Amino acid sequence: MSRLKANYSDVRYLMKPGDVIAFSGKGNLSELIKWATRANVSHVGVVLQSTLLINNDSSNSFLNQIIESTSLNEKSSGVTISRLSDCITNYDGEVWWLPLSDEIRSKLDLKAFYDFLLRQNRKPYDESQAIKSLLDALDEVQLLGSTTYNIEDFTRFFCSELVAAALEAGGGIDSVNSSEVTPIDLCMFSVYQKNYYQLLGADKDIRGYNSLLPEKWGES
Repeated sequence: MSRLKANYSDVRYLMKPGDVIAFSGKGNLSELIKWATRANVSHVGVVLQSTLLINNDSSNSFLNQIIESTSLNEKSSGVTISRLSDCITNYDGEVWWLPLSDEIRSKLDLKAFYDFLLRQNRKPYDESQAIKSLLDALDEVQLLGSTTYNIEDFTRFFCSELVAAALEAGGGIDSVNSSEVTPIDLCMFSVYQKNYYQLLGADKDIRGYNSLLPEKWGES
């Protein structure tokens, strides 16, 4: 597996719906996530595309959008859709593009994928389950019982839960407990192309990229 460097402007036309965008932030919450998961990745979103009619003729173009669930502030908290170029331009940290493999893309029902994500737009951020998903290492500690285990619940979303659930809803991956998927778990799922691309920030690899079978992940 290889990490390549690229400018967003050079690869934006190659991006497709379902591709994952991974982030490494510098804020306190981002640093906590990276510490708890022993990884560079602190946040993920997934690519959407909107078709635009240019110059009122038959030529079509598109812009890339990202749908994500964040806890940045009251204005942008929860599931939001924004322009990917703006998201990258304004980001303080590292950004990677993880393209889905041809095999996974061939299985992905885009209508089901879109329908699921659009139904979740504006749902609140799930801070409680986000924290519990970071404590996977404690799931087997008998004294704690199931206190660190997330039962799948889509009334609220944290970032990697949203993306995993959308890929499952679209048939790109088989059954998983999306509420137990952390940002680095999602990046490790073996659903991507051999190469991934760093679009922003200091050179950093994603540990375990594309090396983990997602089936039944987090299911008890």
